[in-house]
Amino acid sequence: MKQVVLKHALTARPSAEDFVLLDVPAPACPEGGVLVRVVHLSLDPYVGSRLRGKHMGEPAPQPGLDPIPGAAVCQVVESRAEWVKPGDWVHAMEVGWREVADLPPGSFRKIDPDVAPLSAHAGVLGMPGLTAWAGMTQLAKVGQGDVVLVDAAAGPVGGTVGQIARIKGASRVIGIAGGPEKCALVTNDYGFDACIDYQQEGWEAALSAVLPQAPTVYFENVSTTMASKALVRLAPYGRMILCGLVDQYHADQPPPGLNAGLIVGKRAHVMGLVVYDFYPRWDDYVAEASAWLADGRLRYREDRVEGLAAAPALFGRLMAGANVGKAVVSVAPEQI
Repeated sequence: MKQVVLKHALTARPSAEDFVLLDVPAPACPEGGVLVRVVHLSLDPYVGSRLRGKHMGEPAPQPGLDPIPGAAVCQVVESRAEWVKPGDWVHAMEVGWREVADLPPGSFRKIDPDVAPLSAHAGVLGMPGLTAWAGMTQLAKVGQGDVVLVDAAAGPVGGTVGQIARIKGASRVIGIAGGPEKCALVTNDYGFDACIDYQQEGWEAALSAVLPQAPTVYFENVSTTMASKALVRLAPYGRMILCGLVDQYHADQPPPGLNAGLIVGKRAHVMGLVVYDFYPRWDDYVAEASAWLADGRLRYREDRVEGLAAAPALFGRLMAGANVGKAVVSVAPEQI
């Protein structure tokens, strides 16, 4: 089988040239687990940090040996678990960039292939969607009349954040994204009331203009710099969710922190979001979100490529912020 590994240890933001595709022996089915063929592989920004050993204490993969970390939608080929049979579909976080994977017990969830397109379980029903749902419903507890501001609004997390906020009763949802194509996605596909392009001159004044009411909820997934700009605009007693800080994933030193005086002055509730805490609620989220997908209230966009060999180039685009939609690699066909 084939798998993708690092050519060498990383000291900076990864690019497509840092990876190599190898032929390796296929693994065996583990005791109590399953052997699967990898079908839809999720590429996620946090992996860039993990490749340097800088994510949540998780070790970096060994160059030339370990597959690049990645979640995936997979079909069971062989099972040594009583509750799963060959042909079933599963989702797992620790699959890796490879064609065949051995998943030990407790590392995978069985999924229903009929509730949504299978690739959706890599994105809007996968970890990005769960992250958005946790932030809006479990932490911020968005409800009627909330005004929600979302950074990185064109991303798979941010786009879902805004849509869930609207479903839960927010009166106004505003996004921040980079470039006209991404802003068009945010307003036309995801249904935000407005999207401000931070790459345009005068964007901060434009942001203030589309916020006649101060936001009561802010979701940050990029930087403390952007969070500080949002905090200035936040309503008193507003809720700020700090999820990801992409600008720190490849920095050797963290930038200056948030203005603590502003947090006090705004009486802000600042909450850190680690999606791992909500894995036990994953099935609850899928049950709710699959209904939203079915009736059209929740939408998503994919930036999808075919074949494992295409993963490094797509990951390079993701690291550069050039992708539009959820980065997914279709490693193998769904039907065999």
